[in-house]
Amino acid sequence: MSDVLELVEARLRTALGAPDARAAVTFLGTDRIEVLRFVDDGVVRYATLGMSAQPMSDPTDVVADPLRGPRAELVLTVRGGRADTDKVLRPLAVLAASPQVEGVIVAPGASLDVGDPLWPGAPFTSVLVAEPGGLVEDLELDEPLDPVRFLPLLPMTPNEAAWKRVHGADALQERWLRHGTDLRDPLRSGVPLDD
Repeated sequence: MSDVLELVEARLRTALGAPDARAAVTFLGTDRIEVLRFVDDGVVRYATLGMSAQPMSDPTDVVADPLRGPRAELVLTVRGGRADTDKVLRPLAVLAASPQVEGVIVAPGASLDVGDPLWPGAPFTSVLVAEPGGLVEDLELDEPLDPVRFLPLLPMTPNEAAWKRVHGADALQERWLRHGTDLRDPLRSGVPLDD
Protein backbone atom coordinates (compact mmCIF):
# COMPACT_ATOMS: atom_id res chain seq x y z
CA MET A 1 0.00 0.00 0.00
CA SER A 2 3.02 2.30 0.04
CA ASP A 3 2.19 3.04 -3.61
CA VAL A 4 -1.12 4.55 -2.48
CA LEU A 5 0.65 6.78 0.02
CA GLU A 6 3.17 7.92 -2.59
CA LEU A 7 0.28 8.94 -4.85
CA VAL A 8 -1.47 10.66 -1.94
CA GLU A 9 1.64 12.67 -1.06
CA ALA A 10 2.08 13.63 -4.72
CA ARG A 11 -1.55 14.88 -4.81
CA LEU A 12 -1.02 16.90 -1.63
CA ARG A 13 2.16 18.45 -3.04
CA THR A 14 0.37 19.33 -6.29
CA ALA A 15 -2.46 21.03 -4.41
CA LEU A 16 -0.59 22.60 -1.48
CA GLY A 17 3.09 22.82 -2.49
CA ALA A 18 6.03 21.28 -0.66
CA PRO A 19 5.52 20.57 3.04
CA ASP A 20 7.82 22.57 5.29
CA ALA A 21 7.63 20.02 8.12
CA ARG A 22 6.44 16.48 8.81
CA ALA A 23 6.03 14.34 11.88
CA ALA A 24 5.23 10.65 12.30
CA VAL A 25 3.20 8.98 15.03
CA THR A 26 2.73 5.25 15.51
CA PHE A 27 0.13 3.82 17.86
CA LEU A 28 0.29 0.26 19.13
CA GLY A 29 -1.33 -2.07 16.61
CA THR A 30 -1.70 0.55 13.85
CA ASP A 31 0.18 1.67 10.78
CA ARG A 32 2.34 4.78 11.00
CA ILE A 33 0.52 8.07 10.46
CA GLU A 34 2.41 11.12 9.27
CA VAL A 35 1.20 14.71 9.48
CA LEU A 36 2.55 17.13 6.89
CA ARG A 37 2.54 20.90 7.43
CA PHE A 38 2.11 23.34 4.56
CA VAL A 39 2.51 27.10 5.08
CA ASP A 40 1.21 29.55 2.50
CA ASP A 41 0.61 33.29 2.91
CA GLY A 42 -0.27 33.26 6.61
CA VAL A 43 -2.31 30.06 6.41
CA VAL A 44 -1.10 26.76 7.87
CA ARG A 45 -2.49 23.47 6.58
CA TYR A 46 -1.96 20.12 8.25
CA ALA A 47 -2.64 16.98 6.22
CA THR A 48 -2.48 13.38 7.38
CA LEU A 49 -0.63 10.76 5.38
CA GLY A 50 -1.24 7.10 6.17
CA MET A 51 -4.96 6.91 6.93
CA SER A 52 -5.68 5.97 3.30
CA ALA A 53 -3.22 3.05 3.24
CA GLN A 54 -6.08 0.73 4.23
CA PRO A 55 -9.75 1.08 3.32
CA MET A 56 -12.11 1.91 6.16
CA SER A 57 -14.53 -0.89 6.96
CA ASP A 58 -17.80 -1.23 8.81
CA PRO A 59 -17.11 -2.55 12.32
CA THR A 60 -20.02 -4.99 11.90
CA ASP A 61 -18.35 -6.72 8.94
CA VAL A 62 -17.08 -10.16 9.91
CA VAL A 63 -14.00 -9.77 7.70
CA ALA A 64 -12.65 -6.43 6.48
CA ASP A 65 -12.17 -6.20 2.71
CA PRO A 66 -8.46 -5.47 2.16
CA LEU A 67 -9.14 -3.61 -1.12
CA ARG A 68 -12.66 -2.16 -1.22
CA GLY A 69 -13.96 0.53 1.07
CA PRO A 70 -13.69 4.27 1.53
CA ARG A 71 -10.24 5.82 1.85
CA ALA A 72 -9.49 9.27 3.20
CA GLU A 73 -6.94 11.67 4.58
CA LEU A 74 -7.68 14.64 6.86
CA VAL A 75 -6.84 18.31 6.20
CA LEU A 76 -6.99 21.06 8.83
CA THR A 77 -6.51 24.73 7.87
CA VAL A 78 -5.80 27.52 10.40
CA ARG A 79 -4.45 31.05 10.35
CA GLY A 80 -0.77 31.07 11.32
CA GLY A 81 0.83 32.99 14.16
CA ARG A 82 -2.17 33.23 16.48
CA ALA A 83 -1.66 30.03 18.50
CA ASP A 84 0.73 27.11 18.89
CA THR A 85 -1.21 25.02 16.41
CA ASP A 86 1.74 22.71 15.66
CA LYS A 87 0.71 20.81 18.80
CA VAL A 88 -2.27 19.55 16.74
CA LEU A 89 -0.01 16.93 15.12
CA ARG A 90 -0.71 14.21 17.68
CA PRO A 91 -4.49 14.82 17.91
CA LEU A 92 -4.66 14.74 14.09
CA ALA A 93 -2.75 11.46 14.02
CA VAL A 94 -5.16 10.07 16.64
CA LEU A 95 -8.12 11.02 14.45
CA ALA A 96 -6.47 9.53 11.36
CA ALA A 97 -5.83 6.27 13.23
CA SER A 98 -9.43 6.01 14.49
CA PRO A 99 -10.62 3.82 11.57
CA GLN A 100 -7.93 1.24 12.45
CA VAL A 101 -8.26 1.58 16.23
CA GLU A 102 -12.01 2.02 16.66
CA GLY A 103 -13.33 0.58 13.41
CA VAL A 104 -15.14 3.79 12.46
CA ILE A 105 -15.76 5.11 8.97
CA VAL A 106 -14.87 8.79 8.80
CA ALA A 107 -17.24 10.58 6.42
CA PRO A 108 -18.58 14.09 5.82
CA GLY A 109 -20.98 15.20 8.55
CA ALA A 110 -19.25 13.14 11.25
CA SER A 111 -17.93 14.58 14.49
CA LEU A 112 -14.55 13.44 15.77
CA ASP A 113 -13.58 14.21 19.37
CA VAL A 114 -10.13 13.96 20.92
CA GLY A 115 -11.31 14.83 24.44
CA ASP A 116 -8.62 17.49 24.98
CA PRO A 117 -7.89 20.85 23.34
CA LEU A 118 -6.60 20.38 19.79
CA TRP A 119 -3.61 22.62 20.71
CA PRO A 120 -2.65 24.60 23.84
CA GLY A 121 -5.34 27.15 24.65
CA ALA A 122 -7.65 25.93 21.88
CA PRO A 123 -11.36 26.29 22.59
CA PHE A 124 -11.91 23.16 20.46
CA THR A 125 -11.81 19.47 21.42
CA SER A 126 -13.56 18.12 18.35
CA VAL A 127 -13.91 18.66 14.62
CA LEU A 128 -16.68 18.45 12.06
CA VAL A 129 -15.74 16.50 8.95
CA ALA A 130 -16.67 18.63 5.91
CA GLU A 131 -17.29 17.71 2.28
CA PRO A 132 -14.18 16.96 0.19
CA GLY A 133 -13.27 18.25 -3.25
CA GLY A 134 -12.56 21.91 -2.63
CA LEU A 135 -8.93 22.32 -1.68
CA VAL A 136 -7.54 18.91 -2.69
CA GLU A 137 -9.32 16.89 -5.36
CA ASP A 138 -10.16 13.23 -4.81
CA LEU A 139 -7.40 10.86 -5.92
CA GLU A 140 -8.70 8.13 -8.22
CA LEU A 141 -7.00 4.76 -7.76
CA ASP A 142 -6.95 1.69 -10.01
CA GLU A 143 -9.95 -0.64 -9.77
CA PRO A 144 -11.12 -2.12 -7.47
CA LEU A 145 -9.74 0.48 -5.05
CA ASP A 146 -12.00 3.35 -3.97
CA PRO A 147 -10.67 6.90 -4.49
CA VAL A 148 -8.89 8.71 -1.67
CA ARG A 149 -10.94 11.65 -0.42
CA PHE A 150 -9.28 14.59 1.33
CA LEU A 151 -11.67 15.56 4.12
CA PRO A 152 -11.48 19.10 5.56
CA LEU A 153 -11.78 19.34 9.34
CA LEU A 154 -13.64 22.26 10.94
CA PRO A 155 -12.83 22.74 14.66
CA MET A 156 -15.87 22.87 16.97
CA THR A 157 -16.28 24.17 20.50
CA PRO A 158 -17.92 21.72 22.94
CA ASN A 159 -21.17 23.73 22.74
CA GLU A 160 -21.12 23.67 18.93
CA ALA A 161 -20.51 19.91 18.99
CA ALA A 162 -23.45 19.38 21.36
CA TRP A 163 -25.69 21.62 19.22
CA LYS A 164 -24.60 19.75 16.08
CA ARG A 165 -25.58 16.39 17.67
CA VAL A 166 -29.13 17.71 18.07
CA HIS A 167 -29.56 19.79 14.90
CA GLY A 168 -27.14 18.18 12.42
CA ALA A 169 -24.01 19.17 10.54
CA ASP A 170 -25.81 21.16 7.83
CA ALA A 171 -27.58 23.33 10.41
CA LEU A 172 -24.30 24.10 12.19
CA GLN A 173 -22.53 24.97 8.94
CA GLU A 174 -25.44 27.22 7.95
CA ARG A 175 -25.21 28.97 11.34
CA TRP A 176 -21.46 29.50 10.90
CA LEU A 177 -22.11 30.97 7.46
CA ARG A 178 -24.92 33.23 8.66
CA HIS A 179 -22.74 34.67 11.45
CA GLY A 180 -19.66 35.06 9.22
CA THR A 181 -17.61 32.73 11.43
CA ASP A 182 -13.91 32.59 10.57
CA LEU A 183 -13.39 28.83 10.82
CA ARG A 184 -9.64 29.27 10.28
CA ASP A 185 -9.22 31.40 13.41
CA PRO A 186 -7.50 29.11 15.94
CA LEU A 187 -8.79 31.21 18.84
CA ARG A 188 -12.31 32.02 17.66
CA SER A 189 -15.21 31.91 20.08
CA GLY A 190 -18.24 29.71 19.53
CA VAL A 191 -21.01 30.82 17.21
CA PRO A 192 -24.22 32.09 18.92
CA LEU A 193 -26.53 29.09 19.28
CA ASP A 194 -29.64 30.61 20.86
CA ASP A 195 -31.02 32.90 18.15
